[in-house]
Amino acid sequence: MWGRKIKSVFFGGGTPSLFSAESIDRILSHVRMLTPLEFDAEITLEANPGAIDAVNFVGYKQAGVNRLSLGIQSFNNNYLSALGRIHDREQAVQAITLALNTFEQVNCDIMYGLPNQSLKDAMQDAQTAVQLNPAHLSFYHLTLEPNTPFYRTPPSLPDDDTSSDMQIEIESLLAQHGYEHYETSAFAKKGKQAKHNLNYWQFGDYLGIGAGAHSKLSYHDKITREVRPKHPKAYMEQSLQGKALEREWIIRKDELGFEFMMNALRLVEGVPIALFQQRTGLNIHTLEATLKKAQNKGLLVIEQGQIKPTLLGQRFLNVLLELFLV
Repeated sequence: MWGRKIKSVFFGGGTPSLFSAESIDRILSHVRMLTPLEFDAEITLEANPGAIDAVNFVGYKQAGVNRLSLGIQSFNNNYLSALGRIHDREQAVQAITLALNTFEQVNCDIMYGLPNQSLKDAMQDAQTAVQLNPAHLSFYHLTLEPNTPFYRTPPSLPDDDTSSDMQIEIESLLAQHGYEHYETSAFAKKGKQAKHNLNYWQFGDYLGIGAGAHSKLSYHDKITREVRPKHPKAYMEQSLQGKALEREWIIRKDELGFEFMMNALRLVEGVPIALFQQRTGLNIHTLEATLKKAQNKGLLVIEQGQIKPTLLGQRFLNVLLELFLV
């Protein structure tokens, strides 16, 4: 890490807002002592609407946090209950209002395709979100993750056609209210894109600290990934012994094309061709056959030195990415 400038810090995973403002201040103070943190770095903290505190919000800002990300998920109490969330609609609105009065940059995470959700209900959530007018909105389709109650006993979810209608209608509504759709699930007012997430999608480097954290770091002759122990107790014990890494490996050259595209093609406007060589050290011609295949299928275009997914490619991103698998 020595000599690298830090452009963003992201407190995420779990509920970091359970930390006191003093704790966040201590962590950021140590970051500043150990690394060259840029003066205009984006510092984001995730917060749960069911565990908010007005004093803490002010304290987080004083500590250096300049962007808050709220896990809203829905403004409908029935769906919040089905998702097992501890907050209700009133707390969600209160948290957003409080955040907007404290921070210039606020993101709200919202889901659609929820159990038994109708198109009308999904659009009511979107309408509420745009009326509150945060700078950034993230809209995700509900995913049934392994080792969760939903995965073990799947609920009744909207069919693919209904979910597709939700996605299209939400995108249209957000565009009408000045939100630019710049990444698969991300929408922002002009100039308010998430710098931290853009770094991921542009295949930039990042250092993950904490239980279960992942890193991607580039060196002059290799690109590595790191994983830290998942369970907090094991992470703390191993860290105290100077063994914070559970696994570290070098990304193979034949995997770099997929690794790069898996991130870059999430961006609606894609990325410059030159960025591929800059980030991977490979010539774009190594992907020539795959790029032609993707173009022939109408999933991707290359124009004005830019590689970008078509609207069809955005809708069927997994199909597009599978073409780059070795």
